[in-house]
Formats: sequence, structure tokens, C-alpha cells
Amino acid sequence: MSPTKPKFLFVLSSHTSYILNGEPHPSGWFLPEFAHPFNTLEEKVDIVIASPQGGEASLDSNSITYAKGDEESMEFYRTRSDLWKKTVKLEDVRGRTKEFAGVFYVGGHGPMFDLAHHEASHGIIRDLWEAGKVVSAVCHGPAALVNAKLSDGSYLVAGSKVNGFTNREEVAFGTASAMPFMLEDVLNEHAREEDGGEFVSGDMWAEKVVVGKDGR
Repeated sequence: MSPTKPKFLFVLSSHTSYILNGEPHPSGWFLPEFAHPFNTLEEKVDIVIASPQGGEASLDSNSITYAKGDEESMEFYRTRSDLWKKTVKLEDVRGRTKEFAGVFYVGGHGPMFDLAHHEASHGIIRDLWEAGKVVSAVCHGPAALVNAKLSDGSYLVAGSKVNGFTNREEVAFGTASAMPFMLEDVLNEHAREEDGGEFVSGDMWAEKVVVGKDGR
């Protein structure tokens, strides 16, 4: 009998829209930022999908257009909608963190609105981190981490090298005025509360992987 695969938690935003120039725009999670990590990890871990509200998590329809030339993401969109239409509510995962090897927060503008201040999500992050597990995110996903605190009251990101969607990218994307805060600014502020912490980035739109505290 093959060994049981470890469980890994993926978190999607439930936020549906934001106001830009007086008009509502679709929001939520970003298709390629779910599709590629999921496909990479699916054979290695048992993935559980959760969201703040549970049920169907809000796919940013603009990300479908963005991904038109990305066949892997489009195939995922066509064939795997069950994954985001039946998500587990984050509050129901709160007491189950011992089951998981880590958590990954999918990007998209949604996390800026619902996950940045989500109590159950912050509790999951704290429990996993303090148990030596993996806490990870991509693009705007670090909005879920930016305000998370550990049991001693310090910010999770304090003293860490951190990365996420940059100010320059937000301005270039035309969405800076619609955001409740600038992700780079607050990540940098909270990271710098302990020595060695700072926001680091590469060129605009370039891939940039940052490993934080303790090789995690």
C-alpha cells in the first residue's frame, strides 16, 4: 500500500468586486495562480480548498481573459470548476490545522479585501507556522499574511524577507486607487519591525521567490 499523502491547504478569496473610478469591477482569485500551483502539487499532496465564506469562491473573470494564451490554465478552468465551487469554510478548518503540512494563499485582488483581516485565517496561519509548517502565498496572496500575528503578538512577517505585488505593478495595472492599502507598503512596514526584515522585489512582472524565516 502506498504511503498516505500529506494534506495541504489552498485558500481562495470569496470577495467578488471592488470599485474603480466609481464602477464595480470583478474581483476574487486569479486563475493562473491557482491552476499552476495546484497542478504542480496535486500528485504530491492531498489538497483541500477553502475560502472565507465556503461554497463557490469568486473567480476573477478578468483572469480568464488574461490566461487565454495559457493552455494549462484554460484546461484547468474548463475541467476543474468543482474545486472552487465547493470550498470548505475557513472557520471549519480552524481547529484542524494539525492535519495539514502547510497553507498556500492564491493571489488575485480578493485577498486584499477579505483575507487581510480574517480572524480564522490568521489563526490557521499562526497555528501552522508555530508548528513548523509551511506558510506561502503568491502575488496578492501575501495580503492574507500581512496582518497575521504570532502568539507573542509579533507580526508573522517581522524580520523576514517578503515579496508580493509591488506598488509599481499596482499602479501599472491601474488598480492602486481601488485598493484598501498598498501591499508592498504594509508588508515592508511590518517586516521591518524586526532586524533583517524588508520587502524585496525583482523587475516588474518578473518571477521572484522569497524564502522567509527558518527556510520556510
